[in-house]
Amino acid sequence: MSGRCNLCPRRCASRPGFCGAGESPRVFRWGAHFGEEPPLVGERGSGCVFFSRCTMKCAYCQNSPWSWKGGGEDKTVGDLTEIFRSLALVDRCENWNLVSPTPYLGAIREAVKPLLDEGVRLPFVWNSSGYELVETLDEYRDLCDIALFDLRYSENSTAIELSAAPGYVEAARAAVKWAAENAQRLIVRILVLPGHAEEAVANLRWLAGEVSNGVELSLMSQYTPAYKALSMPPLDRAVGEDEYLTVTDEAERLGFENGWVQGFAAADPDSPLLGENMSADHGSVG
Repeated sequence: MSGRCNLCPRRCASRPGFCGAGESPRVFRWGAHFGEEPPLVGERGSGCVFFSRCTMKCAYCQNSPWSWKGGGEDKTVGDLTEIFRSLALVDRCENWNLVSPTPYLGAIREAVKPLLDEGVRLPFVWNSSGYELVETLDEYRDLCDIALFDLRYSENSTAIELSAAPGYVEAARAAVKWAAENAQRLIVRILVLPGHAEEAVANLRWLAGEVSNGVELSLMSQYTPAYKALSMPPLDRAVGEDEYLTVTDEAERLGFENGWVQGFAAADPDSPLLGENMSADHGSVG
């Protein structure tokens, strides 16, 4: 990797840039994850590698120990190779799930090359907020068999306020369109945020009109206040049932039939959040 990084829409042209990622890939945890969408989990779990230093800075992030604060350990390319080897041959996971991989794509490609040369291969899941550049997706399309992308906001002002992500709407929608045309499989996650259900509805309408209502959709009610959002109304509360129904009713009206809709259950503020309480290093999740 060079010291210049233009991999995400920020185009920082430096390393570390806004996200804080350095030259070496930093990994917080890796292992079989049983909390992803069903086709990714299968029988043996999705082989997640949680990379530190996300390109977004979401006020409500439940993974702040590594996403915001950079927890984890710097790895060599050889270390990464052995992580991917272990997920495939020891944990026998269903796929390699790259969680927020964008700052480290060059190292990831270099790390998996010897495995691919040996005939060791799992499908790659590119698991991200959707804040991606189409040019980067094109360059690293070999790492995106399955795109698991968020559509988080439909207003850039909200993206800036809550995630410090200018141009998010255009970037994420372009990434989804790219994946619909280039990935073997696309799953679009829409997390309904308290006070922002109308933005989820707007994204559903865009998705149905500009991509397809046949897209695999993952509608989520699981928002739980975390990190900076604990003191940021309305993000300091769970999603209301009426808000969530507004979104699920619209998905039904638009004819979405593929994917998963979480049942509504009010978040328990006293329940420990997995991301904030997950230990580093290797181990299964969920």
